[in-house]
Amino acid sequence: MKALCILLVEDDALVATLLAELLGHMGHYVCAIETTEADAVAAAILHKPQMMIVDVRLRDGSGIAAVDEISQTNCIPHVFVGGDISNLQASRPHAVAIQKPYREVDLAGAMARALVM
Repeated sequence: MKALCILLVEDDALVATLLAELLGHMGHYVCAIETTEADAVAAAILHKPQMMIVDVRLRDGSGIAAVDEISQTNCIPHVFVGGDISNLQASRPHAVAIQKPYREVDLAGAMARALVM
């Protein structure tokens, strides 16, 4: 997979830092780490990422709602992550999602699937 500019939406600072390091190790560039729905939308407009990794549940807003709003103007491939993704899978069976904790191979596979959707 070629190197991608990635917007990371994650409200847990430790998880965000570890994920950013993992993505860097995979050869990607994290253009921004955002913790709220509103900031994620603003960052997508500003940075124009090639992919988003989005936590389903945020303390301030929803990762799903952020993706919905961003998708109204720009279709950016995305992978949802969460501790419990069963509700997401039930409501959006075609969404690319992986459950925490996940391994690098799981993330890479999910990213590849998101790029072809």
